Amino acid sequence: MIQRIQSVYLFMTTLLSLLFLNGDILNFINKAGGTIKVTFKGIEEGTASHGFSMVETLLPLSIVLIIIPLLSLIAIFLFRQRKIQIRLSGILIGLICFLIIACVHSSYLIITRHSGMIIPGIKMAIPVVMLIFAILAYRGIKKDEELVKSYDRLR
Repeated sequence: MIQRIQSVYLFMTTLLSLLFLNGDILNFINKAGGTIKVTFKGIEEGTASHGFSMVETLLPLSIVLIIIPLLSLIAIFLFRQRKIQIRLSGILIGLICFLIIACVHSSYLIITRHSGMIIPGIKMAIPVVMLIFAILAYRGIKKDEELVKSYDRLR
C-alpha cells in the first residue's frame, strides 16, 4: 500500500490539507490598520487588542476543507481497487481546484469590500502543492492500471 509512489503522493496531499486546515488560511490588513483573516469558520475582522468578530461564514470552503483530507485518505486505502482510486483522485483534483478558486474569490471579496491588502504567507502556496501531488497520484494510479491491463493482454 504505502510502497507505491501514488500512495505517498496521496499521503502528502492529506498532510498538506490538514496543515492548511489548521490556523488562518489567508491574512489581510485593511486601511484602518485592522486585521482581516480567513479561517476554517469564515472571514473574521478585528484587531489583536479588541479581538476578532465573524464577518461572513464560508460554508462551501469549510466543507471542501473537510472533504479533501478524507477523500485522499480513503483513496490511499483503496489501493487494490484502482478504478475507484482513479475516480476518487479525479474528484480530489476537482475539489482542490474548487478550493483554489474559492480562496481567490474570498481574497477578491476582502480586497474589494474591506479594502484590504493581502499579507503573503506560506499557506498561499499549499493548495497549489496539493494540486500537484494529487495530479501526480492520478498519473501514478493510471500508469499502474495500464500496466495491469497490458499484463492481462499477455495472458
